[in-house]
Amino acid sequence: MKKIILTLSILTIGINFQSNACTNYLITKGASTDGSTMISFAADSHVLYGELYHWPAATWPEGAMLDIYEWDTGELLGRIKQVRETYNVVGTMNEYQVGIGETTYTGRSELRSQPGAIMDYGSLIFIALQRSKTAREAIRVISELMDEYGYYSTGESFSISDPNEVWIMELIGKGGTISLTKDSLMTEKGAVWVALRIPDGYVCAHANQARITTFDYQAVNNWENPNADVFNAPDVISFAKRKGFYAGEDKDFSFSDVYAPVGFGGARFCEIRVWTMFNQLTEGMDEYWEYVKGHITHPKEHIKGSPLTPENFANNRMPLWIKPNKKVSVHDMMMFMRDHLEGTELDMRNDIGAGPFGLPYRWRPLTWVVDSVAYCNERATATQQTGFSFIVQSRSWLPDEIGGIYWFGVDDAANSVYVPMYSSITEIPETYATGNGAMMEWSDNSAFWIFNQVSNFAYTRYNLIHPEIEKVQSAFENEFIYFTPAVDAGAMELYKKDKDLAIAYLTNYSVNQGNSVVYEWKKLYQYLFMKFMDGNVKEADPGKQNPKIKQPGYGEEWYRKIIKETGDQFKVIGSAH
Repeated sequence: MKKIILTLSILTIGINFQSNACTNYLITKGASTDGSTMISFAADSHVLYGELYHWPAATWPEGAMLDIYEWDTGELLGRIKQVRETYNVVGTMNEYQVGIGETTYTGRSELRSQPGAIMDYGSLIFIALQRSKTAREAIRVISELMDEYGYYSTGESFSISDPNEVWIMELIGKGGTISLTKDSLMTEKGAVWVALRIPDGYVCAHANQARITTFDYQAVNNWENPNADVFNAPDVISFAKRKGFYAGEDKDFSFSDVYAPVGFGGARFCEIRVWTMFNQLTEGMDEYWEYVKGHITHPKEHIKGSPLTPENFANNRMPLWIKPNKKVSVHDMMMFMRDHLEGTELDMRNDIGAGPFGLPYRWRPLTWVVDSVAYCNERATATQQTGFSFIVQSRSWLPDEIGGIYWFGVDDAANSVYVPMYSSITEIPETYATGNGAMMEWSDNSAFWIFNQVSNFAYTRYNLIHPEIEKVQSAFENEFIYFTPAVDAGAMELYKKDKDLAIAYLTNYSVNQGNSVVYEWKKLYQYLFMKFMDGNVKEADPGKQNPKIKQPGYGEEWYRKIIKETGDQFKVIGSAH
């Protein structure tokens, strides 16, 4: 019976992490090679279509209302009051170089539903970007929207950046909680939350597991204090005590351990993606290897149904942020997003699930059962079900119209290209635009479908086909990075004369690069299909009708596995070599 309960528990974790499993890496100014701030994000949903959103700047009439649609489902949740002015937003970055990323961690089951709430996590992101000029302002907008309209989604971690600061904000709704007033019972609105500024020179990460533990509680948020590095809901601790979630001193309260205690799935499927980035940037991460494999330790076992105390908190967790031993470039960020646990004992290229061609992917479900025992596939940063991913880069030494770059790619990051989209642009490349295709609607000039053609073909013989993709990918991205200073300089010359001319120039550049990459990716698919069709590897033989052909087969190691499993079933009788 114990084994069956464990199985069901792990399967439940697996289902939760499949729905909105994303990865964020956060880089402060002092930790980057050029003094920019950066955050990354991968939208790893099996049903999210990869497209580049755009909300133009606008002025709204008095009394205007805004319809709120849930990002995940498109369901109309309600309407809210519109503000007088909204800002230009490209993807999840606005014209003031404010960027937001997110990861869903779900959290306590009793807090997952809030009657009457209409602000889902996606709406919080996009509305905050339309109304905020700094990361701090975005945090305040998010908190005020939740207070006024309720919080519709489950637990979320947000990455919020501007040209000078990077913040992590974690929140969870109050569920269907009832508050007793003098005259009546009423449902509590909103969420409990904490936001911390990442110290300059440090890097942070989160990946579908709440990570903020203890913090310097603020009885009142001093929004106007430029030195403030903590903001929080006033009842973030008292709510947990009132609900019976926590018993202990306020100074020992841990947001993550109380509202989203880490379990096997939170470590093995989520925290391991934080570890892979930290491990590349600092020494000593081996100390946390057993933790991210799912071996979590506690000073004292928690008795189910009783309040948590600090003795029940996990005591082998990773730090929230680290000081890297080298500066991080935008190219480094691209490569962090392409990690498959390479070089670790869980390297997915090396077990039988990789097949004969070293495939570093596993088809879902994330967990599976054989003989009533639960097992799991690994969940790496790069994954096949990514709808889109990005790197927000904000540069304080340039005007906002030029400083913000939204490096955007669709589909699996390991087989995609990050294309620079300046955050002030007023048009989106047709190939990436919203409405050009959908998850069940094909479009021949949709970036999402073109990139999926290439990546899914690569999955058939990854160790042969992916290196070909990598060459073209690297050529594009290296060129974009190399020419960025020249593009900036051209925009600056125009900016001195006319700001609008600079924006038009950057719009033209971004649109052209985006469309050009997709058209070249179409050609890449044609080339790869011809070269690797039918299990062969073909190369043109100049002057001859037929190409040169190789038939690499499955490789000796895999043939030995076949023999081990089948014995003499395939043996050629009388053969001698």
